[in-house]
Amino acid sequence: MAQISLTFPDGNSREFDAGVTPGEVAASISKSLQKKAISATVDGAHWDLQWPIDSDASIAIHTMQDDAQALELIRHDLAHIMARAVQEIWPDVKVTIGPVIENGWYYDFDRTEPFTPEDLGAIEKKMREIIAARDPVKTEVWDRDRAIAHYEASGENYKVELVQAIPDDGQPIRMYWHGDWQDLCRGPHLQHTGQVPADAFKLMSVAGAYWRGDSSRPMLQRIYGVAFKNRDDLKAHLHMLEEAAKRDHRKLGREMDLFHMQEEAPGQVFWHPNGWSIYTTLQDYMRRMQTRGGYVEVNTPQVVDRKLWEASGHWEKYQENMFIVEVDEEHAREKAINALKPMNCPCHVQVFNQGLKSYRDLPLRMAEFGACNRYEPSGALHGIMRVRGFTQDDAHIFCEEGQIESETKRFIEFLSKVYGDLGFDSFKVKFSDRPDVRAGADDVWDRAEHALQSATEAAGWSFELNPGEGAFYGPKLEFVLTDAIGRDWQCGTLQVDFVLPERLDATYIGKDGAKHRPVMLHRAVLGSFERFIGILIEEHAGKLPFWLAPRQVVVASITSDADDYVNEVVETLRAKGIRAEADTRNEKINYKVREHSVGKVPVILAIGNREVEERTVSVRRLGENRTETKSLDEIAADLTLEATAPDLR
Repeated sequence: MAQISLTFPDGNSREFDAGVTPGEVAASISKSLQKKAISATVDGAHWDLQWPIDSDASIAIHTMQDDAQALELIRHDLAHIMARAVQEIWPDVKVTIGPVIENGWYYDFDRTEPFTPEDLGAIEKKMREIIAARDPVKTEVWDRDRAIAHYEASGENYKVELVQAIPDDGQPIRMYWHGDWQDLCRGPHLQHTGQVPADAFKLMSVAGAYWRGDSSRPMLQRIYGVAFKNRDDLKAHLHMLEEAAKRDHRKLGREMDLFHMQEEAPGQVFWHPNGWSIYTTLQDYMRRMQTRGGYVEVNTPQVVDRKLWEASGHWEKYQENMFIVEVDEEHAREKAINALKPMNCPCHVQVFNQGLKSYRDLPLRMAEFGACNRYEPSGALHGIMRVRGFTQDDAHIFCEEGQIESETKRFIEFLSKVYGDLGFDSFKVKFSDRPDVRAGADDVWDRAEHALQSATEAAGWSFELNPGEGAFYGPKLEFVLTDAIGRDWQCGTLQVDFVLPERLDATYIGKDGAKHRPVMLHRAVLGSFERFIGILIEEHAGKLPFWLAPRQVVVASITSDADDYVNEVVETLRAKGIRAEADTRNEKINYKVREHSVGKVPVILAIGNREVEERTVSVRRLGENRTETKSLDEIAADLTLEATAPDLR
């Protein structure tokens, strides 16, 4: 029999018979590894222990200690186990597909009756019975005709269609059995159902889903599940979901009266006074920070002729995300075609191109709170986190190639200060290199990627590679925040662009008296105000830092005799720049406290007859069950300091 060479992670190689399986390789190493093995990586591909290896390859054997592989297999096997459980309870149900997704899986079913919460409980019970049975998992490779005949005989018409859609190019058609239940699947899978942890999964919800995503095809029922390696990880995830529901910015937006969305303006935000207060306070802070950082602020048009977007490359690479505006210009033979700007960069180059620029003018840091519009599918819209109309804290740094390193370091320091002021003390950096669809020659991309990578390392930052996720005009750094419940949010970016200055003919006069192309660094810290405010609301569960809170203080009367003093306290605080309001309604103080606590007012000052006589206030802070008494002058001084933005302290 032919021999093949398998190379292990330690660099050592061994000879095996061609057709050896990873399970047999594990057994040849030790009985212990044979028992613990769950899958393998063969030449970079995740491999079932039962699949034969026919040629020389690298190999790594995985156990349950390898989180990525273990979780993929656990979730994939649970999708099959769930489908088996459903068909054991309701034999007439038809199965379709069940892929692994983030944190779990889903499976789509064709069933006449809708699944109920009680049904999910019955399915979970049956799944645990299947896991306890420790049924073996087997796999075979079938030819197309045999697979189609099998599914036609069993009445599984969806599986017939899936087999027919598999390219007839020698790609294997794999069949898997979990016990006696069979499914079409690419694999890999665990070796028996008992390897799935029975206490670390949960069925979460049911949703409708069209077959193959086509609204003209049957509506199926999709059951979602989550799964982890152990019960503690599952409990932590479920707790995170509970926290996320409590922190949902849409729910808090209603309770705090911040904004609303409506059908007549999909993906656009209607800011209420409270929400706009957060917005403008944050914008004022960013404007001061950018001024100190050496930025000049500009403002550019919302509607721009397609000619500019064609010249910049956006018309070719980004048109599907743009809102097109056609105008019947007077005396024109054809309609003028314009677009709402989806980004600010081409317009900033137009500002740069006005007048002659010298190397002495560089770096030129040009900022704009630029209102942009991008088409997002309606199904992707999500509160103020994913919208069609938004404002970026956008800026472009025009510099010489030799200034990329210093400007990168300067920007990361700037971004670190802003994030720290806003309560995020750490962040991760991702490096995104060239995408498949891009503008510019490969040698230009080589220079841009090398320059950004070297600059990041020189600035003292390590990064995670994010392959193929760069902008179409250049590589980028992505700055990722982690919130209070462990979720990651990509916010800031820095992109190196050699392409756009070339396409839009931006030049400066160098020391040698000749014209040169500037490098354009695209950068944002918050990303968009809308999304970042949503992140802040969820990070703080609505309990925003005092300086950002839209309603900072409510002064509430305990008795109507205190109304005059309540108004005096409000005026005193407002004179010091504190957002204070009076509540002199004829309601009990406990009712007022509850109502304003739901509205996330940070400080409630209660005033009764004693406070009037002593010219004091009773101070109650959000989330605290105690109160303290302070003089009016004392509380005014305390709150004035708290109301001061971090950059002004």
